[in-house]
Amino acid sequence: MYAPTRLAGYAVLLLTPIALLAGALFTGGVSPAVLGLEGGVVLAGGVAAATERERALEAPDARELERGDLLDALAVLVAAVVTYWLSVGAGLGPVVASALVGLVAGVAAPEVGVPAYCGSFVGMASPAVFPSTGHLAVAGLVSGVAFVAADGAFDGFGGKLGTLALFGCATTAALTGADFAAGSAFAWADATLFVPVAVAAAVATVALSVRLDLGGVVGSALVGLVAGLGFSAIPVGPGETLAAVAFCASFVGMTSSERLDGEARVALAGAVCGLVFVAVAAAFSGAGGKLGTVAFVSCVTTAGAERLLAQMRS
Repeated sequence: MYAPTRLAGYAVLLLTPIALLAGALFTGGVSPAVLGLEGGVVLAGGVAAATERERALEAPDARELERGDLLDALAVLVAAVVTYWLSVGAGLGPVVASALVGLVAGVAAPEVGVPAYCGSFVGMASPAVFPSTGHLAVAGLVSGVAFVAADGAFDGFGGKLGTLALFGCATTAALTGADFAAGSAFAWADATLFVPVAVAAAVATVALSVRLDLGGVVGSALVGLVAGLGFSAIPVGPGETLAAVAFCASFVGMTSSERLDGEARVALAGAVCGLVFVAVAAAFSGAGGKLGTVAFVSCVTTAGAERLLAQMRS
């Protein structure tokens, strides 16, 4: 018998990426390139999702709510509000604000570093979507509940935290009648720039988090902070977009070796991340957690493709 909370968490992590992919078709237009990419994502990602269902849900789970769960949910909420203030109120921008909150939490309070990083992605939401901290706090609360519920589902996949954040933002937007910002699609030619940046950021995160033993939160936050400050300082060109690409791919680099073993597989997932970033650019624009969901889709797709190829060879 499935534990209701874990079933709910699994459903959130399954349906949120589907909503993003579907949204890309409605807002960005249907093209052969998008259809081909999304078809491959659904096929390979479906294999990984089915495997995860057997892994995470078939074992009974009688775990009750604990004090640590409440602290985790609170950390998500607080980090969301702090990040939003740094991003909008202090003018740091979403990438630098989220990376800064993640870095401080990961170093100063590692026991809540993971949920705080999740909350920081909620706080990346645009003021065009949530013009006040009240609605943003609701999104943080919803994401905090989802964070607790999703414990044990898709663990080890990079981008899981952002997917939970997007769920909180999308749910709150639906409940409050908020509209997402008007997003514009990228040309596929942009992928020639985005993909190398994504690969480099994903591999750099692995080097920091695993090779230097800094941990996933600190490693990703450092890459995001450097990218956010460095790319945004470029006076011409798509500096802010490249910062977003690098930060997005840094979440790919948070994937555990059990899911994607070695830099080569992480680099491949980073390349997929750059392509998915282009494909879904117009969907859920301004929502916090979108970058993490792109990373999550890329990691699950890469892991699923590897499993699918192994099954075909056997």
